[in-house]
Amino acid sequence: MPFDSPDVLIVGAGPAGTALALHLSRIAPALAARTWIVEKQMHPRHKVCAGGLIPHTLDCLRELGIELTVPHALVHRATVRIPRGEVQYSGHDLCAVVRRSEFDALLAGHAKRGGVELRENQKVLEVRRDGGTIRVFTDRGEIRPRVLVGADGSGSIVHRQLFGAGRGAIGRGVMCDLRAADIGGFDAERYIFDFTAVPHGLKGYLWEFPCSIRGELHVNLGAYALDRGGAVSLPSLVRGRAREMGVESPRLEAFPIRWYERRSAIGAPGVLLVGDAAGCDPLMGEGISYAFEYARLAAGEITRAFATGNFDLTPYGAAVARSWFGRKLHRLGAVAGLFYGPGARLGFALAARSRRLQEVGVRWYNGVDDWDRISGWSALARLFSRAA
Repeated sequence: MPFDSPDVLIVGAGPAGTALALHLSRIAPALAARTWIVEKQMHPRHKVCAGGLIPHTLDCLRELGIELTVPHALVHRATVRIPRGEVQYSGHDLCAVVRRSEFDALLAGHAKRGGVELRENQKVLEVRRDGGTIRVFTDRGEIRPRVLVGADGSGSIVHRQLFGAGRGAIGRGVMCDLRAADIGGFDAERYIFDFTAVPHGLKGYLWEFPCSIRGELHVNLGAYALDRGGAVSLPSLVRGRAREMGVESPRLEAFPIRWYERRSAIGAPGVLLVGDAAGCDPLMGEGISYAFEYARLAAGEITRAFATGNFDLTPYGAAVARSWFGRKLHRLGAVAGLFYGPGARLGFALAARSRRLQEVGVRWYNGVDDWDRISGWSALARLFSRAA
């Protein structure tokens, strides 16, 4: 027999799952009180992620009344290494870098205070659809929610068992943390993106982020590939860069990155996916800002389902595709095709030579002003009018 099951069950207490709970608390508090989040570990738990929060993510936190009270490094300068040179860029608060263990615990605490029940140390083992019933089997027993939300990351069990594996949309990240004291000369307010391996077959980049670990400055060094690396070894790239920085044997950690594909199903009767389970940015692998946007949209869809009694959430996928952030994710896929494909030389040349394109590109990517919400034609018109 199942437990006393909730109306809404959220699998995963990362940014997407907790943000969904917080949005439900704001728009449907009675429903939030009948919502559970199950998390396989206890917060704060280790999470392999670079932890970059772009300005739009910080706006999403403020919308939910959350202050970024956990330790973080603020980035004001950027270096972008491209196949034929280097681009320097500076701007106000380009990024805040957190440790995901602390950031996720902050969000989970707010979700609990918002009236949602958080059940930690409860691992989902299997998800099954029996007719019109969703059955979720955990290491503590069975749960039968009216609505199930997969917020369990790129390796989502909800995605695999109810929507199919979708292996073609999985990239990979490899990273390590290095003590800044072991390197010397590291700029604590600068991040670095290195695309110099793209001509050698890498569909991705190397990154270097400043971060604070137990009060000590570190460098988070990693590599991302849209295609898991292909012919290029991500561990070898990271180890090679670490050696250049004076560290011989870094401790590497790897993680999958599921990127958004418009044609992939992310909604079904009684089930939907949010955050990395639904897909993140294909160009850079960023997913935290989109976790908040998926959560906002999903909260509205779930609330309407309970108000109308229609629990077919299949249209949620089309709603994401029509949304401004769904369109942005789709465009980022097109940009990835340019920079990581046959057009790479032209794309990098344009980006390197035009300061105006650099500014617009950074503001569009970071969600500053409304560049990422207007149409491509409107953006071009604005770009050329300001240039004139």
